[in-house]
Amino acid sequence: MITLADVEAARDRIRDVVRHTPLDHSHTFSERTGAEVYLKLENMQRTGAFKIRGASNRIQQLSEAEREAGVVTASAGNHAQGVALAATRAGVSSTVVMPEYAPISKIKATEGYGANVVLHGEDYDGAAARAHGIEREEGRVYVHAFDDPQIMAGQGTIGLEILEDCPDVETVVVPIGGGGLISGIATAVKARTDARVVGVQAEGASSVVPSLAKGERVELDRVDTIADGIATRSVGERTFEVIRERVDEVVTVPDEAIASALVAVLERSKALVEGAGAISLAAVLERAFDYETDEVIVAALCGGNIDLNVLTTVVMRGLIERGRYLRIRTVLKDRPGALERLIEILAEKRANIYAIQHDRTSKDVALNAADVELDLETRGHDHVAELIATLEEHGYEVEVLV
Repeated sequence: MITLADVEAARDRIRDVVRHTPLDHSHTFSERTGAEVYLKLENMQRTGAFKIRGASNRIQQLSEAEREAGVVTASAGNHAQGVALAATRAGVSSTVVMPEYAPISKIKATEGYGANVVLHGEDYDGAAARAHGIEREEGRVYVHAFDDPQIMAGQGTIGLEILEDCPDVETVVVPIGGGGLISGIATAVKARTDARVVGVQAEGASSVVPSLAKGERVELDRVDTIADGIATRSVGERTFEVIRERVDEVVTVPDEAIASALVAVLERSKALVEGAGAISLAAVLERAFDYETDEVIVAALCGGNIDLNVLTTVVMRGLIERGRYLRIRTVLKDRPGALERLIEILAEKRANIYAIQHDRTSKDVALNAADVELDLETRGHDHVAELIATLEEHGYEVEVLV
């Protein structure tokens, strides 16, 4: 099991490669929760995520023979970029296997850092199976995304930075995919303080909670979450042992909460994060674990490599979850002024119209009626409720579509 000395050695080893990322005190989220909330902005790390830390620590310790052979790994995107850059800087050939449905932006970035990218499998586990095949076929060194002591130690350097920048921290909240990040951070934090370490997984990719309950690793049949960076079917063997010993609590949050947190941090902190990067803040905002008023909490925003198409979808889901976007359907009499009157009511209630679809030919309405769908910008759940109630008071039958 890794030690504080391993993490400290990793920091010395990778000091010239990685950035000491900012720790930002959020007045907005502190006021919203009653705690003192700090955001560890690891989305501002080189390659846009923390993975460069562990990858650099691992690759810098390769033997000459291993350097000649090159490395291979599997990743949904962030580890891919970390390995690609670390290998290129070290003059080592790298092959990265990514899931077939990995975000295009992460594929292009990995290639841009110098790796040969192979697409295989539906998720991380499928990609990992192919990567191990390449390991055997080509004699390359496999660089595991999380279940490797050197990887864990490299990721743990985040914990050292948190303690330096916020020595009075009481709780550190960390995302969990395979467990490498939280294993390293928990090792650093627990060795130097009595601060609590809380792990967070997406409900659609939660293997740790049932594993802890059973006392052994549980592998999921499938994963389904917008947080693709932590979408693994199982936590690692080595990381599971560290989690059992050094992590105080593991909780889960739904995708809706992740999307809402992503929008909140983008809007209020002006920081762009991916789903896996927003999940720790989501756990704080949703009170997925108990904390006290004025408790000093650091949420690790572990990555910002979100595909723009995914970002559009996630932002929309986040707006819906927060009552900031509404799509409704109603039926109007097909006569002059009917649509104008509806728009007047919406304007009076200060609902901004994004789009209107007006259909007289729908088979679902009478011949003298028109089907209308409206996309609206709203100001929160209370505003949505007030708007619908007003429309119903004026005789409209309203169906909420999203």
